[in-house]
Amino acid sequence: MTTVPRPLALANVLVRPMSRSRRDPDQVFDRLLAEAGRAVRKEAGRTLGDEPGGDEEFTEGFRLLLRHWAGAEGLTPVGWQSAQVHVRRHLTNRARLRRLVAEHPAIEREPIERPVFVVGLPRTATTLTHGVLSLAAEHRAPLLWELLTPALHTTPVQQRKAIAAARRMVRGTDLFAPRFRDIHPMAAEGPEECTFALPHALMPLSQARIPAYQAWHCGRDFTDDYRHLRRVFQVLQYGRERRRWILKSPMHLENLDALLRVFPDATIVWTHRDPVTVLASFCSLIEHGMAVSTHPVDLPGIGATWLELLGRAMRRALAARAAIPPEQLVDVPYSWLGTDPAAGAPKLYAAVGARWTDADAARLPEAVARPKGSRPHRYEPTRYGLDRAAVESVFADYNALRAEVDRA
Repeated sequence: MTTVPRPLALANVLVRPMSRSRRDPDQVFDRLLAEAGRAVRKEAGRTLGDEPGGDEEFTEGFRLLLRHWAGAEGLTPVGWQSAQVHVRRHLTNRARLRRLVAEHPAIEREPIERPVFVVGLPRTATTLTHGVLSLAAEHRAPLLWELLTPALHTTPVQQRKAIAAARRMVRGTDLFAPRFRDIHPMAAEGPEECTFALPHALMPLSQARIPAYQAWHCGRDFTDDYRHLRRVFQVLQYGRERRRWILKSPMHLENLDALLRVFPDATIVWTHRDPVTVLASFCSLIEHGMAVSTHPVDLPGIGATWLELLGRAMRRALAARAAIPPEQLVDVPYSWLGTDPAAGAPKLYAAVGARWTDADAARLPEAVARPKGSRPHRYEPTRYGLDRAAVESVFADYNALRAEVDRA
C-alpha cells in the first residue's frame, strides 16, 4: 500500500469539514466561476459587472468535470480541494485571456510560426528532449509559472506574484508527494509541458478515477482546446521578441489531428521507447501523484486505466501520423538522449532545422543532469497488474514502427 506522508495526513484532517461541499458540486462550480470573474476584474482594475460573457461551452465543460470529480471513489478532502483549484485556475485563465484579447486585439494576429511539439508516450524522454531543445537562444519554451498564470505580466509585481504562486504549487507537491520529484521534478521557473494550459488534458485522471469524465473526454473534438492553447502562446509572445516555440506533452499524442489543424506548420518530434517500460514507469508516477488525492490507491486500476488510455492515444497517433508530411516529423529513439546526450543533441537539432552551437553544448550537462538529492526510480509492471504480453499486444503496431525507427 502507498504510504501517506504525515503532512498530507494532517492536511486531510484540517480540510475535512470543507468536504461536505462535494454534495452539491454545481453550487461549488457557480462559486468558482464567480471567484474567477472577480479575480480577473480585480487584475484589470474594473468594477463588478463589466466583464463580457458568452463562453458557456467552455465553462460548462468544467462544470461537468467538477460534477464527475466530486463523485470519484476514494477522493480525499485534499483531493476535493485540489479539484476545485484545478477548475478555478482554468476558469480564471480563460477569463483573463478573453479580457486581454478584448483589450489588445492584435494578440490574435501574433504568428506562432513553425513551433516544435515534443510528443510520445510518457516516460520516453519527452522532458529531456524538451529541455535540450530549449537550450538554444533562438528557441522559447513556456515556463511553469507562465503556463499556470498566462498573462502579459507587464510589471515586475505581476511577474513576482505569478512566480510565487508556481513555487507554492511545487512546494506543495514536494511536501505531499515527496517521491514525485524523483520521477518528474518540476521548477517554477523551468520549462514545462502544455498539459498545464490545455483545458481538458488527462490530468484529472491522474488524480482520481473518474470513468464518466474519461468517457466524455474520449468522445471530444479537441480543436477548440488547441485554439485556446495557441492563444496562451500568443499572449505570452505579445510585445516580446519572437522566437521559435518549443512545446511538449505526451498527452498531445492522442490529438495530433487537432493539434495540426491549429498549428499546421508544426514540427512533430516523436520520442520512442519500449512500451512495457513506459507503462510501468508511468504507472509509478501516477501512483505517487494520485496518492495525494485518492485513498486507497487502486494499483491494478491504475494499470488498467492507463493501458487503455495510452493504447487509445497510440492508435489515434498512428492514424494521424500517416497525414503528417515527412519534413514535419522527427523520430527520436530513446538512445539519442537517454544513452549518449552529447552525440544525440546535435542530431536532434539538425533534424528540426536548428543550429547546435558551442554555447548549447556547454549548457547540455546541466540540462540532462538529475536534480541533486534525487533517488533512483524503480518500478515493476506487475505492481499494476500488467504483464509484458498484454502490453505488447496493445502496442503491436507501435512496436513495428519502433523497430523501423531503431533500424533507421
